[in-house]
Amino acid sequence: MKKRIVSVLIFTALLAACSESQDKVTRVEGEVQSTVAESSKGVAELEKELADFDKEEELIAKELEGEVTTLKFDKLTHDFGNVKREVENTTSFRVTNTGKQPLIISDVSASCGCTTPKKPEKPIAPGKSDIIEVTFKSKPEQLNEIKKSVTVTANTKEKMHVLEIRAFVK
Repeated sequence: MKKRIVSVLIFTALLAACSESQDKVTRVEGEVQSTVAESSKGVAELEKELADFDKEEELIAKELEGEVTTLKFDKLTHDFGNVKREVENTTSFRVTNTGKQPLIISDVSASCGCTTPKKPEKPIAPGKSDIIEVTFKSKPEQLNEIKKSVTVTANTKEKMHVLEIRAFVK
């Protein structure tokens, strides 16, 4: 990501330098010559801007490190096995804060209205655990194998984590 940002910055700076310059193209006895006006930015100036940008990016990364933590789930999938139509089936995913900052689960959302997740309301202290409860109730038209996902959004480096439930509806 950093390389991409740096590349875009360099390209933008060069593009701006070229668009501001007063390039002149002349033809002299079959040869094409171009002169670039002296007002365009030099290499040293562009390198300084790039170094300043790198410093700023480092500061932002350090600030974010202080706010993020890590987590671990006891499982990433749950298979309910064979279930009856329109009957509630509930499971729990245990989430543990494996980092040094409080874990804040800001959102837990399901891929379908037949799945209802419930997130912890309070931050989870470092080393502590809590439960994400997921209830699946098939709709009348849902039959056979069903796979649904639950997306957990938290203050971790990777903001989103995906849990999966499965069932075979009879």
